[in-house]
Order: sequence, then C-alpha cells, then structure tokens
Amino acid sequence: MPKLPPLIHSLLDTDLYKFTMLQAILHQFPAAYGQYEFRCRNQPDFPLSQLHKEVEAQLDWLCQLQFTQPELAYLRSLRFIKSDFVDYLELFHLQRRFIRVECDGDALNIHIEGPLVQAMFFEIFVLAIVNELYFRRLDTPQIREEGQRRLDAKIATLLRFEAEESASQRFPLLISDFGTRRRFSREWQQQVVEQLNAALPKIFRGTSNVWLAWKLGITPIGTMAHEFFQAFQALGVRLRDFQNAALEAWVQEYRGDLGIALTDVVCMDAFLADFDLYFAKLFDGLRHDSGDAVEWADKAIAHYRKLRIDPATKMLTFSDGLSVDRALELHRRYSPHIQVSFGIGTHFTNDMGLEPLQIVLKLVSCNGQPVAKLSDSPGKTMCSDQTFLAYLRQVFKVAAPAADSVAQ
Repeated sequence: MPKLPPLIHSLLDTDLYKFTMLQAILHQFPAAYGQYEFRCRNQPDFPLSQLHKEVEAQLDWLCQLQFTQPELAYLRSLRFIKSDFVDYLELFHLQRRFIRVECDGDALNIHIEGPLVQAMFFEIFVLAIVNELYFRRLDTPQIREEGQRRLDAKIATLLRFEAEESASQRFPLLISDFGTRRRFSREWQQQVVEQLNAALPKIFRGTSNVWLAWKLGITPIGTMAHEFFQAFQALGVRLRDFQNAALEAWVQEYRGDLGIALTDVVCMDAFLADFDLYFAKLFDGLRHDSGDAVEWADKAIAHYRKLRIDPATKMLTFSDGLSVDRALELHRRYSPHIQVSFGIGTHFTNDMGLEPLQIVLKLVSCNGQPVAKLSDSPGKTMCSDQTFLAYLRQVFKVAAPAADSVAQ
C-alpha cells in the first residue's frame, strides 16, 4: 500500500474547546499530568489493528507540526484567547514520546500519557486520523455521491423550515458543525461546512473546527469538554467539590466569555445540585451530551425557574448524536421557553451510508489518580478503576444502571 500524505495539515485543525481548556490548564495547573485511553465502542468492518502502521506514520507527521505566524495571529484575534497563551503556542509542538500505539488482537490500542498541556491536545487529531484512515479503505465514488445526496436533503429540510416556520419561532434556529472527531475525511468536512454556510446563513452558526472557522471566516464554537471537569477529580479538592472547582476555575479564566457549561460528567441531577444561583447567573447556559434530551431540558428549565431566573435569558445547547430532524423537533419543543442551539457532528460529517466508527479517547487518570465520567447514557461510562467508580457514585449518590459497562 502506498504511503499516505499527512492527513493533518495544521494544528488549528481541531476543536475550539481544546484551546480553551488548554489555556485554563496552562494558567492554573501547568504541572497536571494525565493518561488517555482509546476505545472503539462498535464493531468495525475490518480490524482496526490493520491501521497500526499508518496511524504511527501519521502521528510522526503530526508531531512535526508547529503553529504558523498567520495561525497565531488568528488566535490572538479571538477575544478570549490571552496573549501569553499564544506566546506559549508559538513554541509548541506535540511530543511523540507521549503517545503509544499497540495492537491487541484485532483491537487498536492508543495510550497517551504526559503533561496535560501536551496530552490533552492529542485527542481530536488522533480520532480524525483513525477515522480517515479507516474510511479511505471503504471510499468509492458512489459513497461520495450518497453523502452529497444526504447533505442536499438536510439542507433542503432546513430551508423548508426557514421558509415555513422560522418567522413563528420565538428564538432563531442555530446549528453548528461539531463533526471533526468522527469525520469521513478532512476534505469532506470542509465541503460540508462550506455548503452549509453558503446555503443557510441565518441558521448555520459556525463550526467547532478552528482551521475551518479561520479559513471560511465563520465563528469558532466551543467551550469545555468532559476531561476538564474530570481532571478536577484529582486536582487537590474534595471529590464532592470537583464540579464547583471546575466551574469556578472556568469563571476566573474567562470572566463572562464561553459561558456554556457541560452537565453530564456525573449526571444531570448531580450537576444541578452544584449549579446554584451563583453559577446559574454567571453561565449563559448548559450543554447536553448524553441521556434523554427531553428529560434533561425539562430539568434545566425547571432548575432555572426554581432559582427565579427567566429561562428565556439562557441557552440550552444540544450535542448528543443529533440529526437535523431531531434538532428541529427539539427546537419546536423548547424555543417557546428558552434559547436553544445544536451542535451536529457525525450526521453532518460522516453520513455516507456507511456505519460510523464509535471511537473515543478519554482521560482515565490525572496526577496518578483515576478519574471518571458517570454518563447519563448507559454504556458510555469509561474508567480504569472500578473501586474509584463505585466511590464516585457513592459520593454523588448516583446509582449504577444495570445496562452500564465499565471500559477496562
């Protein structure tokens, strides 16, 4: 098989929240140390172990990249990115010694271990590389044609909504691309985003991909991910206080910017127990990423009302496995009550008629201690230490769902 050219051409070709989390960690916990593990949650069409050598070669290329001066100038133009952080990035490149790729039978194992200011930045690149290498083997002209047909249908559905329903909605429909990590290819993601941006200027809000936002002159979208909260389970506060500590660290770092908080690190009920009037006023809204979206949104609205905050002044962002039809359904249901927005990932960037890979790369320890996410969706919990997982459930009074599985 001929050697492939580099799949990642720029260190901006990642999600915005990697930069925002990295900045906060660099400023507040520069010595933090983490471990990440890769998992594939579904059955691929061929063993991912076959990609081993290609993944190794792509990581070699990735770790040679550095930020260019135009890229750094773009980052400086973002209000919430601080000048000293850009100065740090000018010297930055990913260190190859912190990432290891191995095979275990048919499985591909990827292990990252090193300072969080390095380890945290690998995730999106690695997932995008594995995805593109995998789908290159399945790619045909017919697959591309089917992907375009499906994209055209999504755009037509959104244009019909805009023509027939948008005027009657209290709040506008806002949709963004969140699909870098599981994209069919870099080229295809760019094609999708360009077409959405051109066809739907009132609906399409932006993209989580910083390189595409820069090149296309659109808004980069993102705040925080689960790993930011998880790290605080091992950053020197009582376990019961880690959510408060993470939210407070975010407030101190961004002081009003990037105000959408992620809620499902220890499930919605446990999050709302910590999301008191102080945080509810400081943050602009909440992001849904697991569990039943309707149940979650109803709880969020009820919580705002209990705190005597008008829900119409806040935003709910949905980002869990959305389709266009599901986004419209949720918008119709909730836009009379609260502002809503939608981050659509795989359904935009890898809806080609093939089964997408369900791959993740999750933080499993920080500073030598296990960390975990207690997802609102059974089967998504990932932790390397069942004793810690049981303790975390006990502290936050979260029952273990019968269908849940712990990734070892």
